[in-house]
Amino acid sequence: MSHDGVGPRAALRSVAFLTAGVLAVPALAGCGSDDPAGKPLAGADIARADRTLIADGGTLRWAVDTVPDTLNTFQSDADATTTRIAQAVLPSMYRTDGRGRPVRNPDYLESAEVVDTEPRQVVLYRLNQQAVWSDGREIGAADFAAQWRALSGKDTAYWTARNAGYDHIEKVQRGRNDLEVKVTFSRPYADWRSLFTPLYPKEVMGTPDSFNDGARKKLKVTAGPFTVQKVDTEEDEVTLARSTRWWGDPARLSRIVLREVPHGKRISALAAGTVDLAEIDPAAARRITAAALPRNGNSPLAGPGADRSAADALRSWAVANGSDEEAADEEISAREKLREKAAKHARQQKALGGFEVRKSLEPAYTQLALNGAGGPLADERVRRAVARALDREAIAEAVLEPLGLPAEPLGSHLALSGQTAYADGSGALGEQDAKEARALLADAGWEPGGPVRKEKEKDDEEEAAGSEGDDGSESEGDDGTYIVGEDDGSNGDGEGDDKAPRESGTGTGQLKQGGAPGAYAPRGTAAPARAGSARVAKDGKALTLRFVLPSGPGSDTLRTVADRISTMLERIGIGTKISEVDDESYFKDHIASGVYDLALYSWPATAYPATDARPVYAKPVPAADGSLNVEQNYTRVGTDQVDQLFDQAVTTLDDSERRALLRKADSRIWAAAGSIPLYQRPQLTAARKNLANAGAFGFRTPVYEDMGFLKKSAQGPTGAPGGRSAGASAGD
Repeated sequence: MSHDGVGPRAALRSVAFLTAGVLAVPALAGCGSDDPAGKPLAGADIARADRTLIADGGTLRWAVDTVPDTLNTFQSDADATTTRIAQAVLPSMYRTDGRGRPVRNPDYLESAEVVDTEPRQVVLYRLNQQAVWSDGREIGAADFAAQWRALSGKDTAYWTARNAGYDHIEKVQRGRNDLEVKVTFSRPYADWRSLFTPLYPKEVMGTPDSFNDGARKKLKVTAGPFTVQKVDTEEDEVTLARSTRWWGDPARLSRIVLREVPHGKRISALAAGTVDLAEIDPAAARRITAAALPRNGNSPLAGPGADRSAADALRSWAVANGSDEEAADEEISAREKLREKAAKHARQQKALGGFEVRKSLEPAYTQLALNGAGGPLADERVRRAVARALDREAIAEAVLEPLGLPAEPLGSHLALSGQTAYADGSGALGEQDAKEARALLADAGWEPGGPVRKEKEKDDEEEAAGSEGDDGSESEGDDGTYIVGEDDGSNGDGEGDDKAPRESGTGTGQLKQGGAPGAYAPRGTAAPARAGSARVAKDGKALTLRFVLPSGPGSDTLRTVADRISTMLERIGIGTKISEVDDESYFKDHIASGVYDLALYSWPATAYPATDARPVYAKPVPAADGSLNVEQNYTRVGTDQVDQLFDQAVTTLDDSERRALLRKADSRIWAAAGSIPLYQRPQLTAARKNLANAGAFGFRTPVYEDMGFLKKSAQGPTGAPGGRSAGASAGD
């Protein structure tokens, strides 16, 4: 899982979306100036080039996070690489354009339309007459029907991750001829365009055994510009080969090798020439950008210029001036290691000069999640106070401005700027206002400078959010609460001992108190707190929230955001305790389990929010076994009204009415303050300069057959298309 990338919903939503969604015809007209959907904040940056300028053949080596456990996107362990493979080798009825809206894919679909609504909704698909599976069989109604039966949820022998949409279908039939497929729905379904993408052959979907196991490690029958040639778990790579059965524009590349490379090793892989394309973090992007700058070869650590004679002279001088030979040798060894490291860095930088950074905004957003299951955040007033304390614009600027990307805070939980459902609904919550935030806390009983009692006996079992073995760092600053008789550093002198504030099971910290020379007030008496930033307290407990973050590579951005949020909360009297946990346990053991107060993670955007976003914001309900069924609502905050609005939207076929319902639902989600969208995630991709039609795709679904390496005659001085310089941004 990517914590600041595609978030926990990715595996369960791989059917409808993974890094891009698909939306609907006919709502493809350009937005007017009064359209709240607006325009995408950034376009794709893929070094677009005409197919005639691309050489025939070649292998694209593409770094991915994993070699997938399954090639079936409808299984629970499908991941981003599963979807990437499916996009290249399987039919998709719709794919996403640069505005995050779906367009019909003419390689498979001549047309699709609702032809009846009474007594039932009927959709008629007319297929491209050239569309065939790799075994020569025509794509047709039998494949549509097999996929519906497998995913309808009626046969539990199929191990499916989801059945949203397919459970609305009553029957699938052949139309007037083999090129027509008629799908009849048992009840209206607005997001019908999300279905049958990707489409698997009936050989995969026809039986539970073939569905559960047959498509995990191989796909014998495909229908795309590429086929799955090999899944090599020993070499950690998947090889896609150009399909000889493809009827569309032939693929320019001979092969695409999807190679598993951890993010921390991608710079080394790029420099070594073992990958040509890789998503990277900001630190790696800075190195590649620096590699394009003129190099200064006069550095004493430049590697080749640092010869052995200098080391010999250093040793002689050290011995002559009283150092023993062993110490001199250690000094020389340290300097040699430094030179070797610098030389390696210089070689890498030279190799990285063949790459450029292509950047856009990912179709995903980062949010602050507030766990409303218990403790202080179960009170909507406290959640709203946290939200009103945040300067979301400053947070977006901190993340995106250094990368040269548009730094605008996100205004919707359900869509991104440019998508049809987008409108800024944050007004339902209100703008940043520290004074109003403090008033909300006071209304909830949290008063600044209130007395804080000592409850030492409640030790480990009352750690905030239930962490075990927590090695988290405090980010509380001066809590502003002076307890008479306390002189251990908690009163703001910064020289306290190791008796740090403890945390209770409610998520509130407990500050110590004790006697001090010259103080005669009773225990627990609070002196006047400093205005504005005094720690708030209630029932003898100071308000401290546990802030959980992943600790792995690439989490630096999240730590920066968390530090800024902590500072903003301090200003209204809320303390935070930042706990960094292992990447592997972050989602499963903390987010999904509800073991946190505050957390940062990302959701992918979707073109079908009525279907895909509902489980993310649905009101948790008791399950049959007595547990709480939260679906994918990991904040545990939901309302009946939001559920009803989603239910209405998914059955409303009129596009404008559906958008109005979704925007109303978004306003209610803002008001409940369970999650606060912060910014659309940056998308940074390192690409070989002569690689065209690949890079930071933004909303756009990759067109795999158009990717390839430029002919020498089409390359500019830098090797890029037409001389395109490193880091330049191509609009959509």
